[in-house]
Amino acid sequence: MPTRRQVLSWTAATATLAALAPPGLAGAATALPLTVVNTTGRHPNSALWIHIVGTDPAGRQCYVRADGTAVPVSPSLNGPDGYADLSIPFAGTGSTRISLPTMSGRVYVSIDTKLKFRVVTDGNGRPALQYPAAWVATDPSYTVLHDCMEFTFTPGGMYCNTTMVDMFSVPMAITLTGASTQTTGTLRPGGRAAIFAAIAANPDFRGLVVGDNLRVLAPGHGIDSNRFSRTYYDSYVNQVWNAYAARNLRVTVNSTTYTGRVTGGRLVFDRGVTAFAKPTTRDVFYCDGALAAPNDGLSGPVAAQLGAALNRSTLADHADQPASDPAQFYLPAVTNHYSAAIHRNTVDGKAYGFPFDDVGGAASYVQDTEPTGITLTLTPF
Repeated sequence: MPTRRQVLSWTAATATLAALAPPGLAGAATALPLTVVNTTGRHPNSALWIHIVGTDPAGRQCYVRADGTAVPVSPSLNGPDGYADLSIPFAGTGSTRISLPTMSGRVYVSIDTKLKFRVVTDGNGRPALQYPAAWVATDPSYTVLHDCMEFTFTPGGMYCNTTMVDMFSVPMAITLTGASTQTTGTLRPGGRAAIFAAIAANPDFRGLVVGDNLRVLAPGHGIDSNRFSRTYYDSYVNQVWNAYAARNLRVTVNSTTYTGRVTGGRLVFDRGVTAFAKPTTRDVFYCDGALAAPNDGLSGPVAAQLGAALNRSTLADHADQPASDPAQFYLPAVTNHYSAAIHRNTVDGKAYGFPFDDVGGAASYVQDTEPTGITLTLTPF
């Protein structure tokens, strides 16, 4: 099953999307009806904008027009202000329907103001998009209320998720139809307000709230923007390292168990798994650095388990990973309270609160190899 991390890697890939299709599905549909529905209850369609951006099957960065055409980006798209208008207006009334082409990317929705993208030249001399960075105060879209879903649509199927890995702002739900009908991302009634209230009530996390509940940043971006402590997780990581200097840790991936122990300051596993240095707080929230997960089918999956267990704060007390009971997640005082607040307020308990939140099936992710349509709904808030 593709994960959010694979979806994002495909967005940057230059291989054709058709190569990702399972055998026998190469002739599947190359266009998928996307319906965007406004049920916010407070923002009219006239105040809403859609922006679909990503990578086409030839590996070119592109955007999608209202007619469903994927257009490779070029610097000529930048207007007099230096930014490209890649927006699609909502329909005057009712839902907005777009024919989504095969590609990998994001569907952004902004409220009251269009998002500002810029076309630049990458290190290889090719046109590339600069996306909005809502955690950077100088970003031209910083004050814009917006959010996005992520997807990869190939001849082999549709793989998509709602994401809070970078931030949470606009509540969204996705319904994917095909071989079955699947919905994820829906918040409980009053869920947005409850998430903001929970973050604001936590002294360590309240700095992540931007503006008058405009958005709440993920802790990693909070660190990078000096809104969050760089040492927050250090005490818990030290607890983990001390625990497994005295006893074994067992991580099971695909029916194979890898045994690890802290030796010489590193968490060393058997069976050829790369040893892990002690991660920093930033490494934990980003699931990167010492917890980077190579796509090798060995060290990568173990790193994902460690990243999830650290964010959920189950690693110190559960020597057999993955810990599979969500009731045991986020219990210690030092934990990812940002992710916890979002999970508590989704109808199905699923969310992408950090990059490895797909471990144990906890992520707001759905896929279908025979898709017939996808609906993105802006839910009440």
